[in-house]
Amino acid sequence: MKLFAVLLGGSGGPGRLSEDHETVFVVAEDERSAKTQARKKWTGHGRPHVDALSSVESVDGFDIQVSPGASATEREFVSYNDLPYDEED
Repeated sequence: MKLFAVLLGGSGGPGRLSEDHETVFVVAEDERSAKTQARKKWTGHGRPHVDALSSVESVDGFDIQVSPGASATEREFVSYNDLPYDEED
């Protein structure tokens, strides 16, 4: 199993001339399975398409390992709007 980062694109919705995008992460055996799982996570309008897909094996010199763990509902989500303001950002 590998971790995949998938960039989804799709309709911006009624009255919009642009396309919306979302990046989602999925754990899958291969690219085909990753695409299928990623499309299920789309929160936009209509049917999404995959603009980009990459397996994530390391980040900033750290190896990424996938192992069974907590369900997605047990993980805390922190919005960037909840973080303190930093004038350097």
